[in-house]
Amino acid sequence: MTYAAEIQRQKGNIAELGQKWAAIDPEMAARMTVQNRFQTGLDIARYTASIMRADMEAYDADPANYTQSLGCWHGFIGQQKMISIKKHFGTTKRKYLYLSGWMVAALRSEFGPLPDQSMHEKTSVPALIEELYTFLRQADARELGMMFRELDTAKETGDAVNTHRLLREIDEYQTHVVPIIADIDAGFGNAEATYLLAKKMIEAGACALQIENQVSDEKQCGHQDGKVTVPHEDFLQKIRAIRYAFLELGVPEGIIVARTDSLGAGLTKQIAFSKEPGDLGDQYNAFLDCDEVAPENITNGQVFISRDGKLLAPKRLPSNLYQFRSGTGEDRCVLDCITALENGADLLWIETEKPHIAQIGGMVSRIREVIPNAKLVYNNSPSFNWTLNFRQQVFDAWEAEGKDVSAFDRAKLMSVDYDGTELAAEADERIRTFQRDAAAQAGIFHHLITLPTYHTAALSTDNLAKEYFGEAGMLGYVAGVQRKEIRQGIACVKHQNMAGSDIGDDHKEAFAGEAALKAGGKDNTMNQFAA
Repeated sequence: MTYAAEIQRQKGNIAELGQKWAAIDPEMAARMTVQNRFQTGLDIARYTASIMRADMEAYDADPANYTQSLGCWHGFIGQQKMISIKKHFGTTKRKYLYLSGWMVAALRSEFGPLPDQSMHEKTSVPALIEELYTFLRQADARELGMMFRELDTAKETGDAVNTHRLLREIDEYQTHVVPIIADIDAGFGNAEATYLLAKKMIEAGACALQIENQVSDEKQCGHQDGKVTVPHEDFLQKIRAIRYAFLELGVPEGIIVARTDSLGAGLTKQIAFSKEPGDLGDQYNAFLDCDEVAPENITNGQVFISRDGKLLAPKRLPSNLYQFRSGTGEDRCVLDCITALENGADLLWIETEKPHIAQIGGMVSRIREVIPNAKLVYNNSPSFNWTLNFRQQVFDAWEAEGKDVSAFDRAKLMSVDYDGTELAAEADERIRTFQRDAAAQAGIFHHLITLPTYHTAALSTDNLAKEYFGEAGMLGYVAGVQRKEIRQGIACVKHQNMAGSDIGDDHKEAFAGEAALKAGGKDNTMNQFAA
């Protein structure tokens, strides 16, 4: 519906109640409606799910259409990210938000900072989704409010050209509301607990939920040791639970991202249930590290499985966990991914120990032999030392080509001493094109960085503290922050406006008319940033 049509609709609403609504301005009512197009989180989930589905189809047609996101741990951070994207690129197309369970644990738990082990309150996840979308909707209201003010000025001065332009821009306005891929960890309990939490997350606005195949009560960060996976059927129950939640809430296009941690997980808590040779449980158990046992050598407390007429004893640790055979990680990942896609998942996530396109692409090629359109969400993780990894990749490639690498110490390639070398330059170019190349060669539909804003907050705060509390004093803030904000056009330099003071003034005027006590008068110091 166009802005003009919305005004007419509101005029009709007001006319129906006659004199008692005579003080209500239909145009202001229309503006408030346009500024708040999403009434509920479910509205957002349905809208953003359709965006992701369309983007997935576009990627299938051309891998150059990959998508990206950054992890955000606060609504303000997510809001500023999307404002920046619109400012620099003019569109939010194929740009999402990522909600990191790691950052929720480290920054949003009532217990204080926690490791990424699902110890934080599960309700903090849907609460952050709701907060992110509250800030994104406010970004819409703020930007549209400024456009309405421009429209009023254009009308008052008889500027027909700008009036027409602004009306078109309002009708074609692109919202800051974009898809969120939200981390539900290992489901925070059994399948019923996963279903209940999934509903809360969807109701808050999430259109895509990422779930991993670790044991809920043993969950570890994907880049920590000690990961324990579950048999496929246990994981599939949770995938089904999430799909039921999407269907129940009227979001059938909701996306499930199935993450496997099998590449780095050498342990399992359970021996899978198997009915017959070659079934899914038997395939899972085939990866267990077992010793053949003769009946006369059975010892107390041993657990056994049978295969091909042999009695096998899986290696059991004092923790009561079982270990997989060394070197089976990639095979387990491939089986995990095929099984998840065949049973309701939409996208895959393979947690790797390094950003290596050939390694990822090799697994994806095997998966695509069974599921031709399989595609990944991939963690461009801050846990990787990108500089060292890619310099070592270039070193290894050069060495394989017979190129002289005697000037380099492979173990110390992170050193600043190598920064100006040809090797470092090639490594940086590979890092620059990693997302594009991995999308084309390794089936990666969505690239994300899980916790970049955790690191940027720490880095910028360190720089400010060093300057402000040191010799630079106030110049540390002015030169290092405010002057850059002004010259880079950072909207937040007008922090009162960003926090909603102009929106509030517009509302006060609508509610109280000439009696409104507005904040944005000539004495507002924010006017110093008008130039």
